[in-house]
Amino acid sequence: QVQLVESGGGLVQAGGSLRLSCAASGGTFSRYVMGWFRQAPGKEREFVAAISWSGGNRYYTDSVKGRFTISRNNARNTVDLQMNSLKPEDTAVYYCAASPGFTAGRKTPDEYDYWGQGTQVTVSS
Repeated sequence: QVQLVESGGGLVQAGGSLRLSCAASGGTFSRYVMGWFRQAPGKEREFVAAISWSGGNRYYTDSVKGRFTISRNNARNTVDLQMNSLKPEDTAVYYCAASPGFTAGRKTPDEYDYWGQGTQVTVSS
């Protein structure tokens, strides 16, 4: 059983930056593909980014490419999401998720077994 705890959300003006962090415990972290998802009010949860077990493969949804960077530290059991050039449409609750296995490219919530509680990101215009 893997437990995930996100941190780093908050309120930022458009064009600003935030760094989200997710700390994992209770499992062998390097055996999981890690992902970030987000959910805005009234919308479905959507894929943001994913990273393979080694960090060698990274995937992003089109709307965040060039602005967001996902990274992981297997020694510290953490996965981060650096968000730059934030836009009001990035406003959402952001969730960290873990999927057992080694191949990345997993972009649907159903492919992930473990979830954090979420952290709110609000971007003002």
